[in-house]
Amino acid sequence: MSTEGAYTPLTPRVERATGVTDGSGNVTFTWPVAAFSAPPVVTLTVQAGDGFRSVRISANSATATTAQVLVAAGVTLLGIGVLAVGAPASGVTVHAHAVAA
Repeated sequence: MSTEGAYTPLTPRVERATGVTDGSGNVTFTWPVAAFSAPPVVTLTVQAGDGFRSVRISANSATATTAQVLVAAGVTLLGIGVLAVGAPASGVTVHAHAVAA
C-alpha cells in the first residue's frame, strides 16, 4: 500500500488597504466585489505618532471593515506612569491586511 500523496496548498485571497481616520477616529476599508464570501480575518496597524494609540475593529463583513483608533497621553501620578482616557484620533494612517477565512 502506497503512502504517497499529492498536496496542493490553498492560496487564500489576500487584500490590503490603507486609510486615514476621520474626526471620530474611524476608517472604513471597502473590499473589492466578491473578494470574500465571509468576513475576512483582518490585521491592523497604525503609523507612529504622539501618544499611545490603540486600534480595534468595530465592524467586519465580507464587503467592508471599519476600524476605530483612540489616542491616550501618558500621565504620571505619584511617580507612576498611567494612560489617560482614550480619545478619538483623527488623521491617523491605518494599514489593513485581510485574508479569506
